[in-house]
Amino acid sequence: MRKHLLILSAVALLSACGEDADQKIARARQEIAEMRLGAAKVDLSAALAEKGDDPALLRMLAAVQLRMGDGDGAEATAARMERAGMKGPELALARGEAAVLRGRPEDALALVAQDKSPAAWRVRAAAKLALKDQEGALAALREGAAAGDDALLLRDYAKFLIEANDLDGATQQVAVLDRIAPDGFDGPMLKADIAARRGRMAEAHGVLTKLAERYPAVPEPWIARADVYDMEGKLDDAIKMSERAAELAPADPRVVALQVQFASMKGDWEKVRSTLASQEATLDPLSANGLTYAEAMLRLNHPEQARAMFQRALTRSPNNPYARLMLAQSQMATGDAAAAYATVKPLSDSLLAGPQELELAEMAAKALESPDAPKLSARLAAAKAGTSQGLIRQGEKAMATQDWTGAVAAYGQLSATGDDAEVMKRLAMALSHLGRTDEAIKAADRARAIRPEDPDTTYMAGYVRAAGGKDVATGIALLKQASEAAPQNVTFRRSLARFSVAQGG
Repeated sequence: MRKHLLILSAVALLSACGEDADQKIARARQEIAEMRLGAAKVDLSAALAEKGDDPALLRMLAAVQLRMGDGDGAEATAARMERAGMKGPELALARGEAAVLRGRPEDALALVAQDKSPAAWRVRAAAKLALKDQEGALAALREGAAAGDDALLLRDYAKFLIEANDLDGATQQVAVLDRIAPDGFDGPMLKADIAARRGRMAEAHGVLTKLAERYPAVPEPWIARADVYDMEGKLDDAIKMSERAAELAPADPRVVALQVQFASMKGDWEKVRSTLASQEATLDPLSANGLTYAEAMLRLNHPEQARAMFQRALTRSPNNPYARLMLAQSQMATGDAAAAYATVKPLSDSLLAGPQELELAEMAAKALESPDAPKLSARLAAAKAGTSQGLIRQGEKAMATQDWTGAVAAYGQLSATGDDAEVMKRLAMALSHLGRTDEAIKAADRARAIRPEDPDTTYMAGYVRAAGGKDVATGIALLKQASEAAPQNVTFRRSLARFSVAQGG
């Protein structure tokens, strides 16, 4: 493979010989239109080497570098722009966006302080996000949208709203984006994301298929289709999409993450280990790759190592059910039944507990000769017989496809069988989406009463109030409390910003 790539590179270099700068510029324009940004960067750099620091070419190169996330390259190009005599807002904007990418958001804010253009508001929003000021970021995005039509600002605004669970608001921004950039790349990607989140998988696939045809050298549509198939539970189709993405960008971290995820789902733990072993020291314990690597250690008979990894993950995110279950399995594998039982108990106590959680709890309880063992055995038998699992699956499917009526039916029946914070939390969310605010608040408050220290239940109690427009001040206070308790949760922070800015405006 490496030999093949070297041959192709040599052929490309030879074919470039004899081309003048204008030919390279024309090709770069076409490459930009096709989102082949890496190739455009090469051609623009070569053209500049021949023509000198032409301002128009430098603008093009800086735009490409910024779109690629190359802050250092963009800053170097901005310095060349300044030496070429460029100054004013255009140069400040390029430098400001480069500063955000280089981890210097305060410098970015200073550079665009006097600029009120939509592009400057976009840079401000990015800088505010880097400073973890969600409300400031949303306010900047709103100001930018009001200041004029800017495709990149609308893209960022829609992404923010998607992560704040405001799909209706995001759809409105995408509609404007479609109007001003009907042949753009970002609009369809966002449309597909929104469609998938709403359970309209066929629509998402249709949009992404057309996008892949229009941009055959870009991996993003294939990555997105793999994610959609994964959401549908169609693993083989998801793997095929990831393979198409890998043909285009084998080293792309998103592609590698998909390959790791699907290898784990296939039980190919050695592939997971070999793919991620070189990154072990830098893996975030809570990232998808970090959690999957830890499970690979467990499955490959390194339970002590897995236990340490899952302990770090659960310490940072106590409500992560996967990290909790895997830590309990690791503890059991190291012979620590007492720790395993204490760890898995919050999961096995839930009405939503499945055979996996109940089987582990039963095993630990039996090892401890706990009086809970017979009750767990009975619940495990019932779960395997499917007594309550049908309702659980029905509820999960309804939530995934935003069938809120179906979700209320499923979780309403489950809530009648006993008190469970997770059931009440999901019921509250579904009721909220149906506009049944009073019932949603009642369900959310019940969830919070069961688990008062849980940021998730605090968030839901705040969300249903703010979204329903009832006792909004209390809702915002609860959202703030949840965000402070779980500062790493982007949804919490962006929902707080969404409702706080709306209330203030």
